[in-house]
Amino acid sequence: MGKDKFTARLVLAIIAAALGSGFQHGYHTGVINVPQSVLKDWLNSTYEGSYGSYLDESFLNVLWGVTTSIMNVGGTIGGLLCGVVSNKFGPKNGLFLNNILVAIATILMGMAKPINSIEVMIVGRLVIGVNCGLNAGLCPMYLSEISPVSLRGAVSSVYQLVITISILVAQIVGLGCILGNDVNWPYLFILPIFFAIFQVITLVLCPESPRYLLGVKHDMHKAEKSLKHLRMTDDIAEEMAEIKHADEAEKALPKVTFKDMVKERSLKIPLLIAMALMVAQQFSGINAVIFYSTDTFVKAGLEGNNPQYATIGIGVVNVLMTVVSVFLVEIAGRKTLLMVGFGGMAIITLLLSIALKFADKDQAIPWICIILVFVYIILFAAGAGSIPWFLVTEIFNQAARPKAVSLAVPTNWIANFIVTLTFPSIESAIGPFVFLIFVILNVGFFIFIMRMVPETKNKTVEEITAQWK
Repeated sequence: MGKDKFTARLVLAIIAAALGSGFQHGYHTGVINVPQSVLKDWLNSTYEGSYGSYLDESFLNVLWGVTTSIMNVGGTIGGLLCGVVSNKFGPKNGLFLNNILVAIATILMGMAKPINSIEVMIVGRLVIGVNCGLNAGLCPMYLSEISPVSLRGAVSSVYQLVITISILVAQIVGLGCILGNDVNWPYLFILPIFFAIFQVITLVLCPESPRYLLGVKHDMHKAEKSLKHLRMTDDIAEEMAEIKHADEAEKALPKVTFKDMVKERSLKIPLLIAMALMVAQQFSGINAVIFYSTDTFVKAGLEGNNPQYATIGIGVVNVLMTVVSVFLVEIAGRKTLLMVGFGGMAIITLLLSIALKFADKDQAIPWICIILVFVYIILFAAGAGSIPWFLVTEIFNQAARPKAVSLAVPTNWIANFIVTLTFPSIESAIGPFVFLIFVILNVGFFIFIMRMVPETKNKTVEEITAQWK
């Protein structure tokens, strides 16, 4: 087996890490979208049972916004803990232990309806958010560190692929004819426990990251054993030499602190890039599409169950394009895909704003809206969807990577929280012109990427970081 090839054990480690982690992240992002009306009715009736009065529409929207976005608060907390967890336990063991939070959140969200408690549901969403925040940092880190350099982009993209698949699964099982109804909706929040169980079982069969074992634990024997296991060969001398060289170079550097991250040029610039791309991913408008796609299609003029089916169609396109991006990222490169993605999304959000404004003027316009949203999803999945998650692991060395992840991942969740919480109110105030905000932002992100983001395709960390010294 060559060092630049997939082996059965490497594939198992990828599946174990990405499927168990990415599923929680994507599923809990999309699960409340399709059965939105059912869950809102439950919030209203439960509030009436507890406090003796129904919620007015504005307060209901606020409560729904809190229930939706509290997951992002948890994600921010989890992201902040990534560095501590990865250094103390290692990326793999951190993922393993993180499933304890899935169990706690499942119990809380599954019991919310039987005990008629809105507060329990909100706390459950908060806890699963912490789990997802940790997953978002630990999983790309683990995938990046176990992958050969030539396969790193493709392997790291798998996390985003699983997120898109799980969003689609959530949208399908959330249909009223399956689990998204008054009787069965609590099971929507119990289902993910089976993926946590899968991850616990499969991660036992996977080794810890060889880079972590050597760079943090300073255990050469275990690092070599881990690499031999993943590559399924004893011929690891060349790759082990590369890991040792990187480790020795990093040891020669002073210990990285959070103060260093914002003062040292060699760390400050890549940190700015990593955090800016995390903000760009969320402020591109993706959550406006994912969280509120069903409502958007209703306002575009679709009737009956068509808005829900159109939303599921978005999920299908997202999955298919993310699969394509796994291969594209190693062909076209990271920077090119990001520029094409954000430039294209600027154009699409402009057209979508115009189409929604005139949706009631022609029967064809709602279908134009669907096409525009589908094109938007294609552009997002090709670059902005996956690249920010793993680029942060590519532009920092082992010493700085945990702290960089601990700053970049919370930035993503905070941006997610802001968009999720404010979009309904802004959209209510200015209507379809809300998408004009995303036009301006996407143009700005395109310019930033063109001027600041380096191409990392087939480059080592040393080659990438040398430009900032």
